Amino acid sequence: MRLASIFICVFSLLSISVFSQTQAEKKKQDSVKWKYTPNFTVGVDLLNLGTSFFGDRQMIQGFVSSRISKKVHAVVDFGFDKNIYQKNGYDAKVDGLFAKIGGFYMLSMDPENDLNGFYAGAKLVGSFYNQEYKAIPIKGINSEGVFVSFDPSSQSSYWIEAFLGARVQVFSSNFFIDVNVQPRYLAYTTKQEEIKPMIIPGFGNSSGSFNMGFSWSLAYKF
Repeated sequence: MRLASIFICVFSLLSISVFSQTQAEKKKQDSVKWKYTPNFTVGVDLLNLGTSFFGDRQMIQGFVSSRISKKVHAVVDFGFDKNIYQKNGYDAKVDGLFAKIGGFYMLSMDPENDLNGFYAGAKLVGSFYNQEYKAIPIKGINSEGVFVSFDPSSQSSYWIEAFLGARVQVFSSNFFIDVNVQPRYLAYTTKQEEIKPMIIPGFGNSSGSFNMGFSWSLAYKF
């Protein structure tokens, strides 16, 4: 009985030792396998670029992403947006640059190509633009409509942007189709004469603090 106990004890210790070594080797292999090497995917939003030809808004934006671990990607967006707002007596126009920085996590991946799949992430965004109010309606004497205008000014706005999307490889090429939806919350904006901006480059119509964006991009992996 004593001999059996000793055998069980020795066997257990050997099993634990082998298991520990196996786990350590597996972690080491995973670490080597997913060690970061320079990689970049560059994309252009074709959806908003295409709609620029059919409306008042003219926007071009692109992104650069880099895979930093098995499921985590860092991403930077940049763009230019020019738009006008003519509604309910308002007549305004803006143009400027915006930039986004953040990352996303792959929720699911294609077993045959782990760059394909669904993802979710978040970005911090800043927009720096020029705006001009040509007409703003105010109440005059006897409630008659009166309009005022303001000189062009430089403003800035900042918001938080979540995004949920999918990325899929085009056949066996280095091209990918990247589609996502972007719920946005306007955190802070500067104001001219205490007037909240009607449109913000990169954000869109800002009559409220929440907005929704969409993108359909063609990307190339280097």
